[in-house]
Amino acid sequence: MIDRNFAEHFAADWIDAWNRHDIDRVLSHYADDFQMSSPVIVKIAGEPSGTLQGKAAVASYWRRALELYPDLRFDLLATLVGVNSVTLYYDGVRGPAAEVFHFDGSGKVAKAFAHYL
Repeated sequence: MIDRNFAEHFAADWIDAWNRHDIDRVLSHYADDFQMSSPVIVKIAGEPSGTLQGKAAVASYWRRALELYPDLRFDLLATLVGVNSVTLYYDGVRGPAAEVFHFDGSGKVAKAFAHYL
């Protein structure tokens, strides 16, 4: 079960890693075979399903996103705790966003889902 302390630590490190554009540090929170779903994947990665599998595929997508948005910065608005999941609500380059992270038994993100206005 995820607790508030775990969620807040995850949120702080995830946001800081993104704001430093440190993709390797962001990826350290994820299982090797994690699945990422986002409507932006369709546009940037050209994947019509909006879903990518594994660190290599997602890292390539995120690196491309940073090239397109060199001033990318996230401002955390709220950290929400669920059952084996955390939702981060933040302001980003596209405006308000919510990202839902489902964790595996080792405390790594197994699935993530991004949502935008």
